[in-house]
Amino acid sequence: MPDKPSRPKSTPRDPFAERPELLVVADGHDLRRRRTPLSFLLTMDLLRSAVRVVSLVIVDLAGIYLAILVALQSKSLIIGGASFDANLTQAYNYGVFAALLTLLLFARAGLYGDRGSRPGLGAVVSALFSVALVAFLYSEIVGRDFSSYYIFWGTLIFAVAIIGLLRALYERASGRILRAAGYRRSAVLVGVGAHAEAVGKALAASRSNPVEVVDIVGPAELDDVFGSVAFDELVIADPGFDEARVLEIVDRCHERGVRVRVAPTTSELLARRAEFVPGSAVPLFELRAPVFEGADYALKRLFDLSGALLGLILLSPLLALIALAVKLSSRGPVLFRSTRPGIGGEPFACLKFRTMYEGSELIQHELEAENEADGPLFKIRRDPRVTPVGRLLRRISLDELPQLWNVLRGKMSIVGPRPLPQRDYARLEDWHRRRYLVLPGMTGLWQVSGRSELDFDDLVKLDFLYIESWSLALDLSIIVQTIPAVLRRRGAF
Repeated sequence: MPDKPSRPKSTPRDPFAERPELLVVADGHDLRRRRTPLSFLLTMDLLRSAVRVVSLVIVDLAGIYLAILVALQSKSLIIGGASFDANLTQAYNYGVFAALLTLLLFARAGLYGDRGSRPGLGAVVSALFSVALVAFLYSEIVGRDFSSYYIFWGTLIFAVAIIGLLRALYERASGRILRAAGYRRSAVLVGVGAHAEAVGKALAASRSNPVEVVDIVGPAELDDVFGSVAFDELVIADPGFDEARVLEIVDRCHERGVRVRVAPTTSELLARRAEFVPGSAVPLFELRAPVFEGADYALKRLFDLSGALLGLILLSPLLALIALAVKLSSRGPVLFRSTRPGIGGEPFACLKFRTMYEGSELIQHELEAENEADGPLFKIRRDPRVTPVGRLLRRISLDELPQLWNVLRGKMSIVGPRPLPQRDYARLEDWHRRRYLVLPGMTGLWQVSGRSELDFDDLVKLDFLYIESWSLALDLSIIVQTIPAVLRRRGAF
């Protein structure tokens, strides 16, 4: 009987053939090597980049002109003044210079980069703050006369809101278009244990820029990944990596056009304030205490005072309505004074609208078995002690508005690490308590970065990150991001 014809051997699938942008070029040079000047015309990269930049520029130009017009028209409606047509003309005159500044500073901040590397609202707020400052200084230098400086700070406030909203809508719409077209960001995580898994879950759970984690591998398995899986990013989430190995990994990824990112550990966050100490026998860096002092303290305190005072005035009708609803819905005081550790662990009375039945704090120990939160926190999604009105207030965090009075008194800040109840504070580890080196805040990175979707250690690291990288623009960015995060009940109980 004749032999059966043998089947041809199957050729192993080459994932990089499906993603040519990840390939090393055929002549042995990597993607970092400059190619011929017109070679980019052979790909769709130029077209995609042009569409992205043009669309974002249109969004930003529309936003800055609209912000100037809304600022001028609001002033006219409140105190009287120019007509709408006159404001429209004035907005155009002011907008030419403001638009040029906005485009230049946005480009410098990387706000026209690709989706994977484009920074978020924090960079938008920082760049707009710079636009307002440069425009103000230029006007003073050339001798422009203004009846008030409202046009600068009013436009800044409306620009943050309008451009932030327009960019958020752009990200959502473009994201849906890209997903419909089959585009996805994929990443490989290098690490082992709970830290790598937590990083992977956080990346996948991101609403604004989700990442598909195609694999989580240890350092020893990484060589196999390069030949078997196509991916856009490599995220190093292993604090015990050997430095030489890291350099090798970074080099191999850059050869293939793969972006490399690192999930920082606690020690890396501490090192952000490292300051070189000259004159030592060996290179030494001093880790200075992450406290607000000097000009930083004065600026943050001025921001808190003005923000809290303005908030109490503008929100007074809402505060009165909430107080009436709490009073009529159940017995007990309108305000609940929760004793919580503040800066340096010093206790203070943190004010909130009462959301529970009177005396509920005395029976919390009976509910410990039902605790759903991670670490030292205590949270129950359907806490039987919460009143119907209190449940509504907690749903959109209106119960915390009385803390504006704490801010005014200097016991809290508008933005900062959230103050924990005494019960939770007593269960903190020593390194957790480092977050109490600054005033606690009404909102913070917890509220805009996942809240209870992250485990407690990661939440504390967010506090460290905020303390180490504080700026007024960061505070403004967190305040703006808090509103949609609260409305979506993002990670809230």
